[in-house]
Amino acid sequence: MGRRPDILGEFTAEHRAVEDLLARIEAGAAGPEAGAEAGTDAGTEAGTDAGAEQDRLLGRLTDLLFSHCAAEEEHLFPVVQHDVPDGGAIVFRCIHDHLAIGQYLADLQALPPGDPALDTLLRGLAELLRRHLATEEEQLFAAARKALPAAARNALAERLRADRAEIAEAGP
Repeated sequence: MGRRPDILGEFTAEHRAVEDLLARIEAGAAGPEAGAEAGTDAGTEAGTDAGAEQDRLLGRLTDLLFSHCAAEEEHLFPVVQHDVPDGGAIVFRCIHDHLAIGQYLADLQALPPGDPALDTLLRGLAELLRRHLATEEEQLFAAARKALPAAARNALAERLRADRAEIAEAGP
């Protein structure tokens, strides 16, 4: 069995999952209009199916982001704030982004089906997410990698996995 990733590897893998879901949601956002413009029952049905798929993907993205942000805030941010030079400023920016991401997700969930604001909110969320993920990887993770020994990063990852396993065992 291969070596398990440290906490930065865990969070980077989640960033890739966020980017994948976001790309799939964006691809779906462009799709239903084509069927609707055709004015056919098949186009309407395809649009409904695409809308349901987009809602499902948005739900998955929301769950992943809330879990991911909470895990970063609980497991990584306190250590970075304490042990990384300028860590407090980096963490502050990341928490600010997490709050904005949460607001976008809440606004998206509150929209009724077919609301024209959906595309605008999705574009705003996508822009924010891409900038935020890049900032975390280029600043937060780079600073943590430099300041925290591999053993500390591995210990944080083990604690993260143990907490997640405990939550999974407890169930919904």
